[in-house]
Amino acid sequence: MPGAVTKSEDARPLASGSIAPTAYAGLALGLALFTVLIAYQGAREVGGALVGAGPGLLVVALFHVVPMLANAIGWRCLFEPERRLPVRAMLRARWIGESVNGLLPVLQIGGNVVKAQLVSAKGIDVPTAGATVVVDVMLMVSTQVVFTLLGATLLVTLVGEQQLLASALVGAGVMTALIGGFYAAQNRGMFGGLARRIGGMMGSASGGGLRANAAALDAQVRALYRRPRAIAAGGAWHFASWIVGAGEVWLALHYLGHPIGFERALLLESLGQAVRTAAFVVPGALGVQEGGYLVLGTVVGLTPETALALSLAKRVREVVLGVPGLVAWQAEATTSLFRSGRGGRV
Repeated sequence: MPGAVTKSEDARPLASGSIAPTAYAGLALGLALFTVLIAYQGAREVGGALVGAGPGLLVVALFHVVPMLANAIGWRCLFEPERRLPVRAMLRARWIGESVNGLLPVLQIGGNVVKAQLVSAKGIDVPTAGATVVVDVMLMVSTQVVFTLLGATLLVTLVGEQQLLASALVGAGVMTALIGGFYAAQNRGMFGGLARRIGGMMGSASGGGLRANAAALDAQVRALYRRPRAIAAGGAWHFASWIVGAGEVWLALHYLGHPIGFERALLLESLGQAVRTAAFVVPGALGVQEGGYLVLGTVVGLTPETALALSLAKRVREVVLGVPGLVAWQAEATTSLFRSGRGGRV
């Protein structure tokens, strides 16, 4: 929970015991599905397509910095103008958080905790850092629903597909209901309620600080929702990032030798991201993303081998950007612990 992070924990790596067993089960299932799909479609054919893309895969990976930057700016909009960190600091925190969520079994939660820790280490108080992350996630998911509906519209207008339309609309409806429930819970003091339950198990002495931090987090979240201009600006940047992100699909297919129009790339990115979000219990949506692209790729006229190669091109991007992100996170954590140690000896 972001509100429960103390100053002494800034940028500290997540404890291994905090990773839910569900994530490991999801990882095992996803890996099995991934292996079956690659074996069934032919590892040689898929690998040949990736080899043919060559250095273009690096271009695809570097392009991802553009939508990542838009997301970082959207998150930055949630801070008071006089308390905003430089864009490069927000981009770095976004990059590291995305690397944690993409490559580690943390159920898409750990990266958000790390983001709050990183901006807190830059001088932002913990409740504010945690609140901006919580609201930023809400904006990301809310704008993704709109993006999914855009993809559903393109599904009908571009390819006349009706069978997948119902699934896309149901998924968007479920996500909208969850967003509404989460928003209502936040306005009722969700984190304070969780802290009271945890504090009851810990005892009044141990749980007092936790409850105080959670109450401060709830107050900051509610204050953020009372700033409609900041919410609108953040939402606009996040929606722009979804649209720009379709350029990654367009570029990948160009280098894979199967160019398509941007509208179809938008369709693939929209519904592909929806599939990935729905599979949040599977780290990196491993296997699930590949299955989704197999289905969606067929709809827009891609061969199964090309659809799988597209998904793997995205995996290459995750590794190219994600591994350095994890290294940067560990380096920052080590530096923070070293400074804390020196400070304690003074």
